[in-house]
Amino acid sequence: MTVPELLDRLESHYGPQKPSWPVDPYEFLIWWHCGYPASDVRCARGWEELQKIGISPAELLAASPKALTAALKPGGMVPELRALRLKEIAQRVEHEFGGDFRRAMKRAALKKFPNIGDPGADRILLFGGVSPLAAVPSNCPHVLVRIQRGNVRLNYGVVYRQAQEAIELEVARTPEARQRAFLLLKEHGQALCKAAKPKCGECPVRAECRFTV
Repeated sequence: MTVPELLDRLESHYGPQKPSWPVDPYEFLIWWHCGYPASDVRCARGWEELQKIGISPAELLAASPKALTAALKPGGMVPELRALRLKEIAQRVEHEFGGDFRRAMKRAALKKFPNIGDPGADRILLFGGVSPLAAVPSNCPHVLVRIQRGNVRLNYGVVYRQAQEAIELEVARTPEARQRAFLLLKEHGQALCKAAKPKCGECPVRAECRFTV
């Protein structure tokens, strides 16, 4: 099964997908620290409370650690640490980039921010409309590799690169096409094609999938 065929099948099953997070690069970076362990639901809870304080670098720097911690608490664990991370992000954006986060729009620069590796940087650049990279959902890079190749390697980096290569080869190099691929693979990985205990019996592509439990 080709990647475009797989994506069409997934879209028929799940419907068109939209990002549930801010696509603005700076806002996403703040949103990403609003929940821990990071998930759409947890980050959304912290994000909603943080809006009451403000998310601009100036507002985050002016806020007390106590206030930030209280706002981030609905998003999950270690709110104190995440509050410090937000302070660090705000300070770097303000002092290193003159308050203009767009000046950090390169993978190497993004990876210098807390908790941002290659997957996070690729996601920011893709959904921020900066570059149509072959971004892969960080919590389920196995999905595409599993369907096309069968059982996947244990090495995360290898699996991530294999998924990227498949997208790079077969998905049109446009923001819309690459974003669609990311969203559908993410939905499938979270709903059915889980890393542990996948629900293969409910999978819409099980007949063509090479994975065996």
